[in-house]
Amino acid sequence: MFLLNHHPDYRTALHPEDVATLGPAGADAITAHLAQRPNHVTTPLHNLPALAAALGIGALFIKDEGQRLGLGSFKALGGAYAVIRLALEAASDKLSRPLGDADMNDPAVREAAAGMTFACATDGNHGRSVAQGAQLLGAKAVIFVHGGVSDERVAAIARFGAEMVRVDGTYDDSVVEAARVATQRGWTIVSDTSWDGYERIPGLVMQGYTAIAREGLGQMPQRPTHVFVQAGVGGIAAALAAQMETSLGDERPFFTVVEPSRAACIFEAAKSGKPGKIPHGAPTVMAMLECYDPSPLALRVLYRAADAFMTAEDSDAVEAMNRLARPAAGDPAIVAGESGSAGLAGLLAALRDPQARAALKLDSSSRVFLVNTEGATDPARYAELVGLKPEEVA
Repeated sequence: MFLLNHHPDYRTALHPEDVATLGPAGADAITAHLAQRPNHVTTPLHNLPALAAALGIGALFIKDEGQRLGLGSFKALGGAYAVIRLALEAASDKLSRPLGDADMNDPAVREAAAGMTFACATDGNHGRSVAQGAQLLGAKAVIFVHGGVSDERVAAIARFGAEMVRVDGTYDDSVVEAARVATQRGWTIVSDTSWDGYERIPGLVMQGYTAIAREGLGQMPQRPTHVFVQAGVGGIAAALAAQMETSLGDERPFFTVVEPSRAACIFEAAKSGKPGKIPHGAPTVMAMLECYDPSPLALRVLYRAADAFMTAEDSDAVEAMNRLARPAAGDPAIVAGESGSAGLAGLLAALRDPQARAALKLDSSSRVFLVNTEGATDPARYAELVGLKPEEVA
């Protein structure tokens, strides 16, 4: 499915709060934070000229978040950042003096954090980030997961010392349960999706993701003409769309949001013009994107700054994983997980559809920017889908 943005807010100015959070000042804030993280390294931008030529486009670049902060996912930028910011604010209030990222290891910050419990729901990657942030400061983390989250992903979160809670139902059910329990017990909810009256913390999570656009634009030899970015509840897509809108203005690339066809809540919200929960369907291989209720905060940005919305099939994602794992001659091999490959899956689907290809103006002069949002965060599943033995997955 493919849809050009027809919302009444399309191409209107971003909401002032979104500019403040996701614009240049927001990117400056996460850049300053990352400078204080001892294991931070700018993630690579891969140039794939052979694949671009095979697809009939001018250039293809993939920002590889599979190597971000030791967590293997772009989510490393969001949850941990929000946890640390919130702990710094709590310590600042207690001491009546401002504290910044350079004060993360201040005993007063650790003392404040020790009395805090951070909770969230996750499909896997966001929970790892929240748990890592809590562990860095000596705080407690309680992570809620639904039945579809694999044991391997649960173990990857638990190794950061988090308490794990299984919830019946879908990701959206786990979001509701995490919020209920956290409110009841006085914990701090660090969600990557928003709801009425709850926007600031998801905004901080999204602010972390602006680093991807800031770094990627700085690494590209020329600005991209097209961007394909995957969406679950919409956080990363909105963060990148806002950052590119505020950084490049009228020269920003044509921005397409990609979702699994089996969990296309952003697409349906774009089609109807308003947010709403869609029915739960069959599971998608793109498990980290399996969300049925979009974030209103993300939609507020995407209605203004996204140009098109589309869906990709599970087969497109698996094909994309394999194309990146077994590259054409001269291109680097990239380990892209099931959801990490979704941007390329969308590009492949668009190029096969003459109507979508024409609407997007994809041709031999197009310079496409994608994000590999995760590596092999579930090595056994990755090995199965790309035809490797588990021990062959790095």
